[in-house]
Amino acid sequence: MIRQDLSGRSGALRGSRVPFVHARVVWAEPPTSAKPGDEAIVLADGAIEGFVGGECAEDAVRRHCLDILPSGEAVLLRITPREEPDQPGKRVAYNPCLSGGALEVFLEPSRPAPLVHVVGDAPIAAALFALGRPLGYEVSAWEGAVDPGASAVVVASHGKGEEEPLVAALEAGVPYVGLVASRTRGGAVVAALPVGDDLKARVHTPAGLDIGAATAEEVALSILAEIVGALPRLPHGDRPLVTEVCAEHCHVQAAPAR
Repeated sequence: MIRQDLSGRSGALRGSRVPFVHARVVWAEPPTSAKPGDEAIVLADGAIEGFVGGECAEDAVRRHCLDILPSGEAVLLRITPREEPDQPGKRVAYNPCLSGGALEVFLEPSRPAPLVHVVGDAPIAAALFALGRPLGYEVSAWEGAVDPGASAVVVASHGKGEEEPLVAALEAGVPYVGLVASRTRGGAVVAALPVGDDLKARVHTPAGLDIGAATAEEVALSILAEIVGALPRLPHGDRPLVTEVCAEHCHVQAAPAR
């Protein structure tokens, strides 16, 4: 079998900020249709591109990929036709419909970095770019629209063109919306926004945690810390079970997340 090279496809998905899980067979006990080195990409809707085994192995890989995608935690999945106890560092999936062999597949989620739009070019805005990227954020200049999936919009333009990005971010449901301003001016700007009071209440102003920041870099640090606290995150060990997607695609019973 000629193996499909998925490196280009993976790069294209990352460039488009599409989450997926890369699955690679790292060990196989015959008889199995998959061999070490076989790989696949599993998308968030359950679609699989590539090959990691027959239907039963594919179902197990799909189910566990969808289970770990929200947390971003990579795992080694062992798929076996025999009931086996848990193993340190491995998830064990009992799958009686395999042909007699066993597989171990490394599952590595790829999730886009949180996207932060920054409005303005003042020192605080520049500091957000300088500090945000090393922290793992994708920081981009505001270009008139909220990108789908944006995690934060920080308006640091000091009075210039503040209303448009604030309203756009609030109406788009961006998890964190911050306005760099004094408490008095920020309150006045928010009060004048043409949105409901429930949306106005979501604006963080003055943006950032109260850490006694004085320099532009310290203010940027306080804003990024507030963003960290505001963004939803799924703790390790609290991964949800797959329900709707597995109901359509999976042919084996879902096991509790380990």
